[in-house]
Amino acid sequence: MNPEAAAEPAVESLARPDSLFIDGSWRIAATGGTREVIDPCDGDVVAVVAEASAADVDAAVAAANAAFRGGEWSFGMPTAQRVAVLEAVADALQDSREQIARLETHDTGKTLAEARYDVDDSTSVYRYYAALAAQDAGRVVETGRADVDSRVVYEPVGVCGLITPWNYPLLQISWKVAPALVAGNTLVAKPSELTPLTTIRLFELLEAALREAGAPNGVANLVLGGGPVGAALAGHPDVDLVSFTGGAASGKSVMAAGAPTVKRVALELGGKNPNIVFEDADFETAVDFALTAAFLHSGQVCSAGSRLLLHRSLHERFVPELVRRAELIRVGRGVDKDSETGALISAAHREKVERYISWAIDEGATLLCGGIRPSGEHLQSGFFLRPTVLDGCHAGMTIVREEVFGPVLTIETFETEDEAVELANDTPYGLAGAVWTTNEARAARVSRRLRLGTVWINDYHPYVPQAEWGGYKQSGTGRELGPAGLREYQETKHIWRTLDPKPQRWFSG
Repeated sequence: MNPEAAAEPAVESLARPDSLFIDGSWRIAATGGTREVIDPCDGDVVAVVAEASAADVDAAVAAANAAFRGGEWSFGMPTAQRVAVLEAVADALQDSREQIARLETHDTGKTLAEARYDVDDSTSVYRYYAALAAQDAGRVVETGRADVDSRVVYEPVGVCGLITPWNYPLLQISWKVAPALVAGNTLVAKPSELTPLTTIRLFELLEAALREAGAPNGVANLVLGGGPVGAALAGHPDVDLVSFTGGAASGKSVMAAGAPTVKRVALELGGKNPNIVFEDADFETAVDFALTAAFLHSGQVCSAGSRLLLHRSLHERFVPELVRRAELIRVGRGVDKDSETGALISAAHREKVERYISWAIDEGATLLCGGIRPSGEHLQSGFFLRPTVLDGCHAGMTIVREEVFGPVLTIETFETEDEAVELANDTPYGLAGAVWTTNEARAARVSRRLRLGTVWINDYHPYVPQAEWGGYKQSGTGRELGPAGLREYQETKHIWRTLDPKPQRWFSG
């Protein structure tokens, strides 16, 4: 059967008021509170889910704490059984791929094509950490003494609070859940209140996998709700680690909340990412990727190439072609097969992006295309905005310095390599960016000088779970993915064993 033509499942059946998963069971919120989940493409209510309170957070953390301190999951269970949990989740994601992709589309407004990639990428994360953990036995330390066995081992941190954003709900929670669980931690997850549906579905799959492995109740817990729920989780004294992905202001609050107990805090806070095109770049490819960099998921991507840094000699030819193609992008409902990009997450967020565009024009930018809502009758109830290109921008403008998180591309120009690097680094953020050139020496020089966690050369957006992800400066602390992504959820312990101990006689008495 062609998946494009598959009948759309009833989304409501995949979420319910008893959608908190605490201590091995699904339950309603302690206060009975609920929240409506809105499809950004038409404004319809697609589900009603529980709205947790601080009491629910307390119950979830207590369950996770009891499961960790009990030791059965964290220390008594062989790594192979935790690996089997991740492998089972990966298999289940693929078995339900189309259903979950459609659920993600209704939740976020992104296209089905993007949502299918998200399911596949999430599957790869579980498979990667399953394979990595199976080989992660620590290391022997050479001490120069034959009578000593010295080893460095890696142990779980404890109870982990995992807080995720609305743009990549399934993928972002998977980046955290997979390494946290396989390392032997227990966890409490809180997805964005705007997009909880695929996280709920993931926990249904996870519940089955944990039961099959014989895991105790409380290993994985799920609470739903807005900022107060996240704050209660981040500041909870019995949470040993908080991993947060989201906006910079919220990330700073999470860091402050963790300070009283000196808990470990990992933050991924977005970026203002430069896409640098030198005069010798392949023209057609650079134009094509400039569009992808800026307008994938309507620009609601932390690594979006929202700043186009263009060599001045290219401007006259490059910009008209970029604008021509941007105006052809088909904006539409995520489930419509002809859509190339979908809706913004909410009406409030669209209004925020529109304000940024207005400020940019007031500050002297030239609007070349977009900046308006699409005119189609069938799109009026959704939160759509046309891809927008602004020329004549400079580093002092608000729109160049602040993360807009929408379908907005700003254009700056440069003359020299040094100027390009200076412009690219002139931002509080340092998450990702790209360099377009056929000169290999230049590509190597510039990529080394960029203060970014990820640099693509003649490409934009690809990532693999084997490589670390994270940023410099205010783009966050720590790394996700790769071996470092596993280490975030582990404590390092040195065990020194003297094999034939004898009195040392250091003191004469």
